[in-house]
Amino acid sequence: MQTYVLDGDKHSTRTEFQSRVSPEDRVENIRRVSEVAKLMADSGVVAITAFISPYRMDRRRAREIALEGNAEFVEVFVDAPLAGVRSAGSKKSTRKARAGEIREFTGIDAPYEPPEDAEINVHTDRQTVNERSPRSSKDYCRE
Repeated sequence: MQTYVLDGDKHSTRTEFQSRVSPEDRVENIRRVSEVAKLMADSGVVAITAFISPYRMDRRRAREIALEGNAEFVEVFVDAPLAGVRSAGSKKSTRKARAGEIREFTGIDAPYEPPEDAEINVHTDRQTVNERSPRSSKDYCRE
């Protein structure tokens, strides 16, 4: 099975979205990524998208786009408390957002709407990477 990871960090350094994180920009970014993932799925590649997608509406649209292409869609919610993310992160964009140089940055001065029914939930504050890694994804599914 061929897979490819469409990663938000890599994507943002190569597109015009690098310094644009307004709600409208995020909506368009997620739509574009969803369309690319659908095309990849159509060619037989399993596309894994790793993006901050703060709005439920966008995640629903991403699911609809995948299903339009007869692709499977599995939403994984990496539930990482903001305090832990902030202490672990030293990325340039996060520093700029904290300094007020980037506005509407998710988790700093823009909201995040948690999924209501993700297929897989990973809680980073309850287990270490080593504790999670040997288990199957079923161990992270909602009960």
